[in-house]
Amino acid sequence: MENTQFDKYQSIPSEKFVFAERGDLAHDNKIETKPRSYLRDAFSRFCKNKGSVVAAIIVLILFLYAIFGPLFIPKSFTEAYATDKELVYYKNLRPRIKLFDGTGFWDGTEKRTGVNVNTLYEIRSMEQERGQNVLSYEHARFETDKVVYDLHVNSYYAMEVLEVTVLLETYQAMMAWQDENDVQLILPAVNNNLSAGYTANKNLWYVCDRKGQAITDDSGELVPAYITYSTALARLDGYTSSKRVAGDPYLAGDTVNGWSYAKRTGSSESNYNYVIRVNPYYYFMYKYGFEPAFAFGTEAHGYDIFTRLASGARFSILFALAIAVINMFIGAIYGAIEGYYGGVLDLMMERFSDILSALPSMVITVLLNLHLSGTVGPVMALLYAFVLTGWIGMASTVRMQFYRFKNQEYVLAARTLGASDWRVMWKHIFPNSLGTIITSSVLVIPGVIFSETSLTYLGIINLDSPTQASIGAMLSAGQSQLTTFPHIILFPALFLALLEISFNLFGNGLRDAFNPTLRGSEG
Repeated sequence: MENTQFDKYQSIPSEKFVFAERGDLAHDNKIETKPRSYLRDAFSRFCKNKGSVVAAIIVLILFLYAIFGPLFIPKSFTEAYATDKELVYYKNLRPRIKLFDGTGFWDGTEKRTGVNVNTLYEIRSMEQERGQNVLSYEHARFETDKVVYDLHVNSYYAMEVLEVTVLLETYQAMMAWQDENDVQLILPAVNNNLSAGYTANKNLWYVCDRKGQAITDDSGELVPAYITYSTALARLDGYTSSKRVAGDPYLAGDTVNGWSYAKRTGSSESNYNYVIRVNPYYYFMYKYGFEPAFAFGTEAHGYDIFTRLASGARFSILFALAIAVINMFIGAIYGAIEGYYGGVLDLMMERFSDILSALPSMVITVLLNLHLSGTVGPVMALLYAFVLTGWIGMASTVRMQFYRFKNQEYVLAARTLGASDWRVMWKHIFPNSLGTIITSSVLVIPGVIFSETSLTYLGIINLDSPTQASIGAMLSAGQSQLTTFPHIILFPALFLALLEISFNLFGNGLRDAFNPTLRGSEG
């Protein structure tokens, strides 16, 4: 066999044997990698979890909304929450984005079913007097023995006429504003003489009977019930050459039957007041400087839900962040001492934690609210309630981490080199536990928000006021109007659901990124 192999190689021509170049020699390539920090490695693992990335984006959007949401509405309007009693006239407006006007979707329209003929005449009369498209859809149908109507009504144009009392200077300023903007802000004054067949309803400008049934002329048109200049008092309405409603006889030169636009009261020129009917849509623009269009609509007090919800969300998020930071600080110190020293000290401190954790959180919250809210306010009382026992979970987490790391080789080496207990705890052990601690703190935030919302929803803590909102209070207020005005409760509920789900997914992603050994575990 060996001779056979030798003979085989002997048969190879000599010219086949050549010297190899040194560069052609094969060598193992040197492995060159760039070092990666712990945080960068954790970020890389986090980005691989697509659900957590999407949740983080949603959380960021909700945070930005909470911070910048109130800036979308002029400050002149939000400042009026505490003082302006006329805001209630703009209550329960439907969500409206001007970009969608006329589409029937998110344009401020509402469906009204089973409307009687009197209400239909009232809505039609709004269009005629104000010149706005109040009614976008009308359908008649029989219901038992009568005809009823199904309507699509623009809630912004169908608001009831406001009757306000102003001084001469304000009256003149309103006339100048409507002329400048070419809109009919001031509407003609209505005759309230019921005995003459007129109306006592400031919203109805036409003649009707005592049951509210419209009385039409021979051609089926509504008969105006406006006060005319034929009465001596009407000539004192103070209305100059300002804009007038279409159909006013005064526009045709009839100064006798022309319509009066105010009722003057007072005994002398120094205390004259003018009672006027105004178009609520344009009156809003006159007072606050912008056209009413609320993306989330308004609630029962006339407050804008978009800014109100953003204000409540900002409070809830900042409050939860403050609770998480305080509990992390207290729990980290308490748990570090327990885990590092152990023994009898650990046993005593654990029993103290067990006693506190056994106290019902609801009882603690109620008692602190009763005894402290009067002196420090409901917010601080709620803060104390969450901090009193909230740090226990963090302390337990830190304690377990210190038990895990305190006997590692690098810790023993630090002790051998003379490092103090304080340096070993916070320089060597705590940084290695930081990922788990941060993750636990993040997961505390949605729990605090949900608890705070539940307490305010149940009315145990009252954080709602004209200048401050609470998501729980908004949910509670909207519950009674769920069937008639569902948008009042829809947007706060949707915000809370998105925040809770996204925060939990985000926290789970952080947990898996900082500590891959816990991937897929609960908690």
